[in-house]
Amino acid sequence: MRKVIIYTASTCHSCTEVKDYLRTKKVPFIERNVQQSEKAKKELLDMGYRTVPIILVDDEEIAGFNKEKLKKVL
Repeated sequence: MRKVIIYTASTCHSCTEVKDYLRTKKVPFIERNVQQSEKAKKELLDMGYRTVPIILVDDEEIAGFNKEKLKKVL
């Protein structure tokens, strides 16, 4: 099983869509909410991103909810 981490924000509609999609596919994931965690926010900025969702699948990075790319890496 691949390790999936999602950087999210509480008010992000696309973040909710990603989480719902992964749940329907029964893919476990770790959520890191940048509004609730300074550590998560710093990690996101250190990777060079300023927007969410950012999805990490092992060492693959996906910016935004790109369903096709997500399907391919899962």
